[in-house]
Amino acid sequence: MSEYVLELKDVNFKYDNAPSIEEPALKNISLNVRKGEFVGIIGSNNSGKSTICALCNGLIPKSIDGEFSGTVKVNGHDIKDYSTARMSQEVGLVLPDPEAQLSQLTVYDELTFGPSNLELPREEIEARAERILKLIRLENFRDRSPFSLSGGEQQRVAIASVLTMNPEILVLDEPTSNLDPLSTEEIFEIICRLNREMNMTVILVEHEVELMAKYVDRFVVMDNGRIVLDGTPREVFSHKDVFEQIRMFIPTVTSLAGVIDEEYRKWGRHEYPITLEDMYEIIDSGKE
Repeated sequence: MSEYVLELKDVNFKYDNAPSIEEPALKNISLNVRKGEFVGIIGSNNSGKSTICALCNGLIPKSIDGEFSGTVKVNGHDIKDYSTARMSQEVGLVLPDPEAQLSQLTVYDELTFGPSNLELPREEIEARAERILKLIRLENFRDRSPFSLSGGEQQRVAIASVLTMNPEILVLDEPTSNLDPLSTEEIFEIICRLNREMNMTVILVEHEVELMAKYVDRFVVMDNGRIVLDGTPREVFSHKDVFEQIRMFIPTVTSLAGVIDEEYRKWGRHEYPITLEDMYEIIDSGKE
């Protein structure tokens, strides 16, 4: 049995329906993810982040046309060998627009729709729905139409509907792109709780880099279809030159540390801070 729940090896992909884009979306990508890891994928637009999400749950190469090569394995098995139903139980995918994933009359119906298609016993379906309603704090919305809810509430329903399939891996492609700051923070807290309390493997594509840095174990940085950095948040953001080269912003406190780099390194620090809490800790230790 592989030690990784997700393995991408030498993966290349070029979309068939994008004749104006000559470059492949992914170029010789290799990436391994362990069970329980919280991985953040960041990069500029069209760097290949969403394509990786589509690979993780088998949309590529099964449903999206294109030139594909390489190997993608989930729990040691090639995704080509998975049926669509089986893949939905291994990897749950949450899209940027929650309405694209909603179709039922009530929130409760949304949560039971997926498991019903698996022909599970009714008691099991209802038990899953009740458990997830409580976990995502949707009890008060169970009889509401999902289309009457706010953007943040709809995204919670979309996440909940994926969770009722009992996936081992949760993949989220910019789930807060249309949300206000308060709703964004709420979604991040839910995702973090799933990772920390349920040991769910999470792969998150986002632009909220500073917020991600508080939660993820590891960042994968992409540019032009390739992985250019892979490591802990502190390791990754210490490569300020790489972020300048690919024209990506880094957390404000990290940028500040880079400006005062010479003085900062006098304190014996070689990895930049990534949050205000990190900076306060460094300042306090420098006073001792």
